[in-house]
Amino acid sequence: MKKAITFISLFLFANLGGFAETINLEQARTLALANSRSLAKYHLSIRNAVLDERNQLYTMLPSLSAGYSASMHYLDRNWGLVNPLDTVNAGAEFAVTQKIFEGGKSFIQKAITAIATESVRKEALAEYFNVLDSVDNAYYAALESAATLEAEEASLQMAIASLSIAEIRQVSGMINQGDYLRAMADKESRENSRNQSRRNLSLSMTRLKAITGFGEAVHLEQIDFSAYEELIQVLAGISDEQADLLYERLWQILATANPSLARAALNSQRAEKNLSIARRDYSPVISATIFSTSTNYSAIGGFGTTSGGGVTLRGSIPLDFWVMNSRIERSKNARDAAAMDYISAEVSLETELQSALLNMFAQAGSVLSSRRSLEYTEKHFEYVMERYRLSQSSISDLGDASSMLINSRNNHIKTRYGFLQSLSRLRSLGAIDDEAKLITLLMGNEGMENEE
Repeated sequence: MKKAITFISLFLFANLGGFAETINLEQARTLALANSRSLAKYHLSIRNAVLDERNQLYTMLPSLSAGYSASMHYLDRNWGLVNPLDTVNAGAEFAVTQKIFEGGKSFIQKAITAIATESVRKEALAEYFNVLDSVDNAYYAALESAATLEAEEASLQMAIASLSIAEIRQVSGMINQGDYLRAMADKESRENSRNQSRRNLSLSMTRLKAITGFGEAVHLEQIDFSAYEELIQVLAGISDEQADLLYERLWQILATANPSLARAALNSQRAEKNLSIARRDYSPVISATIFSTSTNYSAIGGFGTTSGGGVTLRGSIPLDFWVMNSRIERSKNARDAAAMDYISAEVSLETELQSALLNMFAQAGSVLSSRRSLEYTEKHFEYVMERYRLSQSSISDLGDASSMLINSRNNHIKTRYGFLQSLSRLRSLGAIDDEAKLITLLMGNEGMENEE
């Protein structure tokens, strides 16, 4: 998968540099995954864990050993000088040994290393969705800033138009100096808001570039909100009973798929295995020498060869029982702590799921209400603007209507992208890579399909 992501990212970079000026959300996700140094570090951690697992497996295989030695002397026992060549002694040996029994420690240790490898994989999976969540939020924040800037620019143009009318009326004496100053202040305030929106957009794009790694100025493809319209309608009008059923359905998925909860379960299993190893410290160790051979040469006796094989029984019964009991007790405490950590992770995940769902329901309702509010404020502003042209409304009335309109626009923009961010958060909790599948779950269609 890493190679595929790298290839796709290089292809996208080439396109961005030579042909395209617009990227979409999927391309941004691919670039972020390829650019993530944390994911690359987890990739190395997984490789190291796999190597540890292999090394533990190798300890269960026959052990090969070889050695050699050579010596000569220039003094005898009486401290007299002798010819070193007459005292040459050299030898080499080779042996194959195999552990036959050690209380099952090797198998338990192998299981522990396998659990450690799987735990690192779960951490990498959690980081994978963290990266997706980060790039989604950065992408949505950039689009939200761009939409806000567009709304602020439109508001500024309306303030400029209002000021132009006020200047004409002030010259002709139709309005007093106070109303004219109000129009000027409103225009300056809108310009300041526009400038702030420009800054926010620049910061959002900088953050997105840091996550994805693209360096050139690009345009972001807009989100098709019509694709989420049905989901928004369903979630905004969901009943308490339907919300409870949706929670139960999602919890069944999270209980098995959430990386953090899975990692807590693996830690609990590893603590149980460590306790099992501590209890086996009393077990004897039986090993067999399958084959051994040695060759020796001495200046006096010449060459000689010996070979053989056998079984040796070695038992270890420690007498410091208080040390063993303390070690076992520590392992029990670690096991109990891991079990409590799992319960805490489960409770935390339940809370996060409830919070994410409630936030999604609220955001869906806010999208609909803010959209209706925007429709009303637009009509209200048109009405006040027309009366202002006819000198039937004051500059104060127009300023109030304009402020209401820009607030409604910004609120609608914020709620729409807030809904998308809540959807991304729920996807990360459930480790659901396919957004279409998540939407199907939230719509309740999957549950009906399973019943059928």
